[in-house]
Order: sequence, then structure tokens, then C-alpha cells
Amino acid sequence: MKRSFASILLLTVLTFCGAAQNLSITPVRIPDIEGYHTLKCDFHMHTVFSDGDLWPEFRVKEALSEGLDAIAITDHIEYLPKKAWLGSDRNLSVQIARPVATATGLILIPGAEITRSMPPGHLNAIFVQDANALSKETWRDAVAEARKQGAIIFWNHPGWKGQQPDGVARWYDEHTEILGNGTLWGMEVANHTEWYPQVLAWAREKGLGIMGNSDSHEPISFEFSRRGIAHRPMTLVFVKERSAESIREALLAKRTAVYRENEVIGDSLWLKQIFTHSVAITPGEVATTGRKTVPVTAVNSSDLTYRLERVSPTSVLVFPEELTIPAGQSTVFGVRPSADSLSVNGSVTVVYRVKNMIVAPDRSLEVPLTFRVRIDPK
Repeated sequence: MKRSFASILLLTVLTFCGAAQNLSITPVRIPDIEGYHTLKCDFHMHTVFSDGDLWPEFRVKEALSEGLDAIAITDHIEYLPKKAWLGSDRNLSVQIARPVATATGLILIPGAEITRSMPPGHLNAIFVQDANALSKETWRDAVAEARKQGAIIFWNHPGWKGQQPDGVARWYDEHTEILGNGTLWGMEVANHTEWYPQVLAWAREKGLGIMGNSDSHEPISFEFSRRGIAHRPMTLVFVKERSAESIREALLAKRTAVYRENEVIGDSLWLKQIFTHSVAITPGEVATTGRKTVPVTAVNSSDLTYRLERVSPTSVLVFPEELTIPAGQSTVFGVRPSADSLSVNGSVTVVYRVKNMIVAPDRSLEVPLTFRVRIDPK
């Protein structure tokens, strides 16, 4: 007896949801910040409904197991190499994934990739209502339709060698056009295993949002783990509540950062809060006599291993020139007075550069560490 597509889909969903109850989930430990929850998201990936290798439900399962909060499935509008077997309904991948995402609590955002030559290149549209309607003769018509649907549109992999053979991102008149008419929300500063420093500079200059996404076509474990990369790139979205609507609001307000490998890229406002909510330093007071060393402990509750470099010495205390605070661990370092005869009762601030928190192409986040100091001379 033949089964309808709907009955097969229902059976698959019920089977997967039963298995999902025992799904092993590895949380991504990036802290919430002041006034906002930090959601871990991937807004660019493909399934068998374009040129990907995976069924849509497996994209949900992958994301859940890796501790993500939200994904967007963004199959190509123009490139459907499997349509002889799967048809050309560009909404189907999200429709298949939706029941599983709903049942398991993953936020699923409908999207599509407008796949054109450079310029303007590939553009992702997320929060689309009907991906089929984006199939237009010209890229301008496709982008206009996405905008009509209320989509958020960003430029994918600006430095991708498939369109920029030398790997150098270039800004074209077409990008000025879609920026000027309010269509372009932002750009991927990181895509797959690449990141584009020049694109971060553009985002700062032009007031654009930033993202980092996997652009995955194969299983995530194939694309990253086998290369020795611990996790896919993610977009960190700072939301008021855990919902698709709040993600949309945060994106429009450009409250995002990028988490790739052991780096976070973004505005210093967000990165400083991630650091201060990750790292606790005790004791906050340095009390000693003469030049005796005082042990100080830095405890790191995040998945980032912070690499710090002292910006300049202080005249009162000697701090290490470099510090490494391992992910999920604590480290002890020594602090001592700079001279035997000091008599101090006050506070001292030392500034460190967090080398793997990037706020501009050539600049890392600087964080002040302040200690109450009481030094008695020998």
C-alpha cells in the first residue's frame, strides 16, 4: 500500500522526536550579558533540497546536539541539482524541518540564498514568507521580493574564492545601491573556515550588521571536526527573550557578534561584557609586605580560552606580561610590588589586551583589571 508524503513525514517526525529525548547535547558556554540572553545561531546552511547532502531534519538534530539555539535553512533559489527527484518547491526544506524543531525547542527561521554572480554575489534572505516567490529573472527583482516579504538580507562570503579568485573582498556599485535603498542589513565576516577582516572594517564604516555562519553542505562533523576545528562558526545574538521575534528585533538593532574557533569578533560593547561575565578574578585585593608575591586566581566559566597581553606596566605592581585563562578552568598567577620600600593603600588598574577578542581588523579588546592594594614596606 502506498503511503502519502504527509504520512511518511509524520512517521519520520514521531520517530525523530522519540530519539531526540535521548539526544546528547553539548552546550555552548558563552555567557548572557547585561539585559540580554546570548543565543548561539547559524543562519546559513543547505540541505538536499539544493546542493547539500543532508535531510532537513538532520540539520535540526545537528544543531540541537551542538548546543545551538536557532538556525536558518537557506537553500539556494537558483541552484537545485536534485530537483528531478525532490521537485522544486523551495519552501519544502523548512516545512519538513519545522515540526521537529517545534517539538524539540530549536528556533527555526525560514530563509533562502539568492545565488547570483558577482556583483552582487550571493545574498541570504532570512525571515522569508515564501521562498518560491524569490525565483525571479534578475537579482534586483529577487531582492525586492525578499524585502517586500520583510526579510533580513545579508551578503554571504564576500571573499569567497569561487567569486573572488584572490580571496579579497571587494565592494561594488551594486552593494552601494542595496545599502543606499535600505535593503542590505549586513555581511558575513566569517563563513565556513574563513574570516574577512576587511569586511569587519566595512561593517563599522557603513553601520552594517555582522554574522558568522557555517554555510554547511555536508555533515558538520565532516566539515569542521575532521579539520581539527572544534565547532562551526556561529552568530551570537543578544536577545530580550528566546524567540524568533526577539531574534529579529536584535538583528535589526545589530546586537550580534561572531564566534569562530577560539575567537569572538564584534563591537567592544558586547565583547567586554562577554569577558567580564566569563572571568572572575579573586581576590580583588592585593595585600602584601615588601616584595612578596600574592597569588591571584582567574576562573573562566566560558568555552573560550582567553589569551591576554599586558598593554603597559603599572608603577606599583608587577603583573605578568601574558596570561592564558583556559576554557572552563582556572589559572593562578603572581602579583608583586615593584619595589621593597612601597607603602600603598589604594587601588591599581592594569590594562590587558584580549588577543582573541577582535573589535577591528587590527585591534583587539582591551580590558582594565582593578585591584584594591595594601602594601606595607619591609
